[in-house]
Amino acid sequence: MNVNKIHGYDYGASNIQVSPVSFEEFQQLKITAGWTADDEASLRLAGEVLSDQTRAIIDHWRRRIIAAIPHLAIHSRSPEGEALPEYAANSGARFERWILDTCLRTDDQDWLNYQHEIALRHMRPKKNQTDGVRSTAFVPFRHIVAFIPVMNETIRPYLAARGHSVTAVERMHSAWTKSIQLQLALWARAYSGPCSTESQW
Repeated sequence: MNVNKIHGYDYGASNIQVSPVSFEEFQQLKITAGWTADDEASLRLAGEVLSDQTRAIIDHWRRRIIAAIPHLAIHSRSPEGEALPEYAANSGARFERWILDTCLRTDDQDWLNYQHEIALRHMRPKKNQTDGVRSTAFVPFRHIVAFIPVMNETIRPYLAARGHSVTAVERMHSAWTKSIQLQLALWARAYSGPCSTESQW
């Protein structure tokens, strides 16, 4: 996947805000989540396993699950309920890249900053701006939290698709779920921070 061709993918760019979460606070979160060197290695392996499956995974999540749940599907449609194909394509490509970033990126300051950017793009400050569309003003945080178990459960068959041992798959899955939980904690900071002028729960 050529990241230079992904519309709106600004990882590491100078216009990305510095995360309000300090690097020290993030290290504390990793300790709290029980993050280990084995998790790091297993997550890298997961990235290799998932690298050519990202489109299928996103299609699974968006077309087979989200599209069938009206209160989730509306966030990629116009206020009148019309489909926004270009928006769906662009955000889908970024969603694919997020899978790879989750597994393969070093969780340095750029990574920490981009987690904040991801949250903002689901909130009033930035939702719809990247693609210049009219859609819902924000994605409620409660729906993001509630959808995490779905993502974690449905990723398992894709992790097992390359014939790794049951133990290796379990380790990859454990590392994936810890990483998603850490990201959720970072997104929660944006949703509860001063940029949130009203409840977006």
